[in-house]
Amino acid sequence: MLTVNSLVELRTKLTALTLLSAAILSSNIAVAQTQPATETHTQQEISHELETYATFGETTPPGNIAIGADGRKFLSVHGFYGQPTKVVELFNDGSVKPYPNEEWATKPGENKLGLYDVLGLNVDQNGILWMLDTSGDDHAGRIVGWNTRSESLEKIIYIAKPMINPGSFLNDLAIDSKHGKIYIADTAANQRAAIIVADIKTGLVRRVLEGSEFTQAEDVDMTIEDRAITLGGQPVRLGVNPITIDPESNWLYFGAMSGTAIYRIKTADLIDTTLDAPALEDKIQRYGDKSLSDGITIDGGGNVYVTSVTKGAIEVTSPAGKSRTLYKDQRIVWPDGFAYGPDDYIYFTVNELHRSPVLNGGDNASQGEFKVMRFPALSKGKAGR
Repeated sequence: MLTVNSLVELRTKLTALTLLSAAILSSNIAVAQTQPATETHTQQEISHELETYATFGETTPPGNIAIGADGRKFLSVHGFYGQPTKVVELFNDGSVKPYPNEEWATKPGENKLGLYDVLGLNVDQNGILWMLDTSGDDHAGRIVGWNTRSESLEKIIYIAKPMINPGSFLNDLAIDSKHGKIYIADTAANQRAAIIVADIKTGLVRRVLEGSEFTQAEDVDMTIEDRAITLGGQPVRLGVNPITIDPESNWLYFGAMSGTAIYRIKTADLIDTTLDAPALEDKIQRYGDKSLSDGITIDGGGNVYVTSVTKGAIEVTSPAGKSRTLYKDQRIVWPDGFAYGPDDYIYFTVNELHRSPVLNGGDNASQGEFKVMRFPALSKGKAGR
């Protein structure tokens, strides 16, 4: 089975693809502010408290979403569609703008300013937007911190060899404000999938749980719309990807994208450098069940929300370990990343990723199902974490 060994190579070819035109999804029950066809417009489609918050044209297929304590919203633009802009700010009227600015939001030029390809991003309690810029053949991975209050570069933490390997795919991240750490899911080649721990103050980086049963993919097909999703012609098997942290930064929750379990580990154990690999694995707990998923988040009541890519649904796993479907809706076409807002709504992106060139044999079959949706949290949590 092919894991993500060829993913980095595929990503570098995406910018040469000519994107098909995508129709923006409309609703006969929504009233939207009009935007240019290539931009966005907001909608308030309400169905059992599930709302379409914003829709996007073909230039803005969203990856993940981050929301600060002040309510500002940021999106990564998913690299599987080959768009030049990597990060945007999403405004309340549904419009988007390259963020932090045009120069930084695109591929680095001669002055080295810019972003190569961002998926994971998050805002901490100090208003720092941490953007996970994945590695490539000619550059190391980076965590780029941008101060959204002063609108200035805060810090760059480099993630280079041997903390990454040729198959590394730096996918998502969680911010531990309590201990000053950033935890990264490196999906990598499946047998080398791992969690990377970065110290915000010192910039020191550690790689843990590489090849662990808890970070590797399970041998299960990702079937969507009666098709087993493939990567490079082989069934997809993706390791650790969904990752989140509780509001108090006491527990890190994670699981394989191609996996049916949510695990958790105390952050105090994860940063304990005296624990060897077996001892660290002994600290991991199985929290509960999940579907094959691209993202997870958690509220203050210990409810873990899951973006089920195979069911086109939002699921929730309770502290008792039981999983149930919270929302299943025809608008949820590959739900991706989550963010908890200060309004106690949980926001998530939709990007029909199984129709992207990377996961659809090189063809772009997207149908304009690009949006941000939201729903009220079951329990209050905390934004900006």
